[in-house]
Amino acid sequence: MSYKVKERVYEKILLVSAFVSVITIILIGGFIFKEGLPIIGKVGLFKFLLGREWHPTEGEFGIFPMIVGTFAVTFGALILGVPLGVATAIFLAEFAPPWVSRIVRPAVELLAGIPSVVYGLFGMVIINQVLMNIERTYLANLLRPEYQRGYSVLSASIILAIMILPTVINISEDAIRSVPHEYKEASLALGATQWQTIYKVLLPAAISGIIAAIVLGMGRALGETMAVIMVAGNTVAIPDSIFAPVRTLTGNIAIEMGYAAGDHVKALFATGIVLFVIIMALNTLATAVAKRGVGRS
Repeated sequence: MSYKVKERVYEKILLVSAFVSVITIILIGGFIFKEGLPIIGKVGLFKFLLGREWHPTEGEFGIFPMIVGTFAVTFGALILGVPLGVATAIFLAEFAPPWVSRIVRPAVELLAGIPSVVYGLFGMVIINQVLMNIERTYLANLLRPEYQRGYSVLSASIILAIMILPTVINISEDAIRSVPHEYKEASLALGATQWQTIYKVLLPAAISGIIAAIVLGMGRALGETMAVIMVAGNTVAIPDSIFAPVRTLTGNIAIEMGYAAGDHVKALFATGIVLFVIIMALNTLATAVAKRGVGRS
């Protein structure tokens, strides 16, 4: 087989692989929309999205409490995880001695490889117990009794913050390292300190990559299921406190799909449509931000 023939064969194999990925997404999306759209049409889009009552056996399919719960734990995770992740990325890119990097980087990669159920167990046994003791010892007069169990928005946010750290750290570090070295040299040559150089030069130059890391971390938090089910409390209600139990969209699907039937199943698929659209929008935003950063550089 000649060299040109081999090149064409490899090209076709890669083309087929790319099309398989695209077709897979289309098939998954098509199946979810096929199963979920009828119930949205039956109930009504706004009633489905903004309804506050979820009683499938009575024909009430309002997912607004789950939407609020999903974004509550997601933004809580970002508030807790993003500063720590970006700070770690700065440390690894600019300050860490080689021997420290050899310890920290494998630890970060290990965080990405731990199964979500293990995070959930850690949250149940450690984080929830600590929060329950704090709530009952210091906040008993401020919180309702049903809130004093540790299962809450705060607990789920802490677990998700830990889970998104590898995404935020790795992508942010790559973005910081991709800034041309001349920028740093020019800043130092003008008399700026190392921290002034990082704050005034490197971070603004790498901001597109850091934003992409945050958006992808948000997508990771939005899609998490098992760990959130184990620590969030799974109460279908709009949380009025970070100590309130909550149910997320993914948790709702995982908990109820095993025994659902009829319109209930279709409503769970419709919940999947909402998640699918949200995550697709986030991925599109991350891609646009990354391309914008490449264009500027």
